[in-house]
Formats: sequence, C-alpha cells, structure tokens
Amino acid sequence: MTEVTAVVEDTHLIETTVSSAVMAQGKMLTVRYDEARLPNGRVSSREYVTHPGAVAIVALTQSGEVVLERQFRYPLKQVFIELPAGKIDAGEPVLTTGQRELLEETGYTAKTWVKLGIQHPCIGYSNEVIHMYLATELSLGAHARDVDEAMDVMVWPFARVMQAIEDGEITDSKTMSAMLMAERYLRKHPVAGLAL
Repeated sequence: MTEVTAVVEDTHLIETTVSSAVMAQGKMLTVRYDEARLPNGRVSSREYVTHPGAVAIVALTQSGEVVLERQFRYPLKQVFIELPAGKIDAGEPVLTTGQRELLEETGYTAKTWVKLGIQHPCIGYSNEVIHMYLATELSLGAHARDVDEAMDVMVWPFARVMQAIEDGEITDSKTMSAMLMAERYLRKHPVAGLAL
C-alpha cells in the first residue's frame, strides 16, 4: 500500500505584520504591539512578549531518579517544583545552555545528552521556545548559582514525578512536557536502574 501525504496549505490562516512597536523593554523580555493584516484583509492588534528561548533538562541519576528544583517564582508569588532550566544567552548553542544551567543550578554534569524536542509554552502571547533534553550518566560537583538564585535541589523517583504531575503537585508546563517526552523516549530506549 502506498502512503499518501497530504499537502497542508496554510495561506488562509497567515497573518502579516503591518507595523510593529516596542511597548516595554526589559533585561530579558520585550513587549511588542503589532498591527497585523488578517487573512480576511482586516487589520487587528497583536500584543506579545519576545523571549530569548530556554532549555529544560530531565537529568537522571544512576538509580533513575530525576533531579528537581524547588524555587519561588515571583509572577505567581509561589514556590514551584520544576526541572533545571534556564534561558539561552545571546549566541550560545542550545546544548551549551543546557549543560551550563544544569551545572550552575544543581552541581550536576552529564556525559550523555539526548534532545527530546521543543515546546512553545505560551503561543498566545509569546514567541518563547523551550528546548528539552534528557541528561544521563551524571556526576555531582558544586553548583555555581547566580547571586539572585535561591533554590532547593532534590531527586525524586521517576514514577513519583509523574504522579506529582497527575496529582497537580507539579504544574510547571516545561516540567510536565519534558517529563512526558522523556517517558516516551525511555520506553523505547530503556536506561538501567529505571523501571517505567
């Protein structure tokens, strides 16, 4: 049987920029206000945040536990449980960001890195892209956190993390997405010491 691949035509959905202005500029984020021409010819406003991108890491210990962080997130005034992650510095390769952030935040380094995919966490109001990696064969050293970073680092069994997602204890979207991608990858490529 021959597989037929349908060609998807999106021109009836595309919006084009008519004008663009910066509403606010911070150290990391920019808020923009654009006028966009809709597919029906009308012009409408679009407000959105530009972001440099980030990397999230599912780091597995030799016993198959997941390295997690607890930290206060100011916009929601709440402590969250999440994976190690951080923004991409200008001109920095994505993998280098992941390696740097894992070491800086947790003290761990990894011999093996596997790209799990990407996610777009806030497509309605931001262009942020988060690259997700699985890091294994870990070694623990000293962290090198920035002076403005405060967090607890902990390791949980993989199954406990997945249960915490199901129970709503973990609600961070990058953590949820990366864990689901890691679980799918690990079912196809098992790691010693981890039973899914």
